[in-house]
Amino acid sequence: MAKTKKTDTPHYEMLHIISNKFSEDEVKPIVEKINALITGNEGVVTYSENWGKKKLAYPIKGFTYGYYNYVEFDLAGANLAKVERNIRMMSEILRHQIIRREVRTIDMPAKIERPEVKTEKEKPAEKKVEEKPAKKSAKDKTDLKDLDEKLDKILETNDLL
Repeated sequence: MAKTKKTDTPHYEMLHIISNKFSEDEVKPIVEKINALITGNEGVVTYSENWGKKKLAYPIKGFTYGYYNYVEFDLAGANLAKVERNIRMMSEILRHQIIRREVRTIDMPAKIERPEVKTEKEKPAEKKVEEKPAKKSAKDKTDLKDLDEKLDKILETNDLL
């Protein structure tokens, strides 16, 4: 047996979208039904957040809006298949996704802070050194003439069609 075997239950997060045919009052019992499904399979809901009604990127089953809900929970791996199967069978849920993740701790930020990126307008004005275009030599001019002649010959032939 491995010395570092974990005895803790895995931690998961789930995002699910409830169809728009329900009102906000009718969505709450559906969310409670999902939470009861998790706890009924020996799981523990550790965090839950309602993101509200949002427009979908593309229509799903004819709906263009949906209620987003986010849930974090601890659940044994054997029971996860049961929970996912039951959620898949619920007609109220348009889409759902369950992934495994690290346990959220107190010192862990809820949102990842990203450094601000300054745009060109916000950057301090820098002195631009204008480069003068290099003078074209006589050789460059003759090369262009040769190139034009070759192109004309190619275009005059009927082999292209």
